[in-house]
Amino acid sequence: MTLTPARDAAARVPDPVPSRSPSSSPSPGLLRRAVCEFGLTALLLLAVVSGVRWLFAPDGDGGGGVAFALLGAGVGVLLGALMLSAPGRWSGGHLNPAVTVALWRLGVFPGREVVPYVVAQLGGSVAGTWAAGLVWGPVVAGPPVSYAVVRPGPGWGEGAVVAAEAGVPAGSALLLAGLLARPVGRRLLPYAVGLVTALVIAVLGPLSGGSANPARQFGPALLSGEVGRLWVYVAGPVLGAVAGAGLCRGAGALGVRITRPPVRPRQP
Repeated sequence: MTLTPARDAAARVPDPVPSRSPSSSPSPGLLRRAVCEFGLTALLLLAVVSGVRWLFAPDGDGGGGVAFALLGAGVGVLLGALMLSAPGRWSGGHLNPAVTVALWRLGVFPGREVVPYVVAQLGGSVAGTWAAGLVWGPVVAGPPVSYAVVRPGPGWGEGAVVAAEAGVPAGSALLLAGLLARPVGRRLLPYAVGLVTALVIAVLGPLSGGSANPARQFGPALLSGEVGRLWVYVAGPVLGAVAGAGLCRGAGALGVRITRPPVRPRQP
């Protein structure tokens, strides 16, 4: 869902990477970092679709109340591991367009790199979902799996889903700001994000769908053909990320100061 700094980054990187003006060129290594985001997001979606296949398909566990909790636990652990991996440390391990937007609005991620990251994440979503179909066969395309597309529960209208899907990134932006403000918080960030993700899927999964990540829905929606509600699962998290970052930047009374950018490319 979000980022992790390189190990002992403060010792190996003496000065923060300076902020870039809108006219400045993208930082060196952008292509490599975007490729990392593509690959990490693809692995995440491959695992998500695989989990849904075995937890919800009739020849698997068949779903049920425990299935969302198990899926959330597995995705949370995997997300933390991907963030702590070498590619995750290189790119920052966003794996979520809403996170990238939130970090940009918090002033700790270059605006010129938002589009390459988001394109890489959405492309990775499609690639990972497609790969899961190759691995598990036709059962992934048919109901109830349907490429793990996210659907709201009974009685959940589009407005309610947007509000729920926006609330998680808004809270995540506040969490990011608080943890990035302190070195110890930065070290705890992958574990905190993994735990939050697990809880979101377990609690909101049966209700709004528990996506909170446009990349989580993008590939499954395209490949399943269920694109009617795609805008809900894209707009909600992005609006929430912008709102949460705005609260952080505007609430000076919170005393949150983020002085170091979250992405420090390691030397090749």
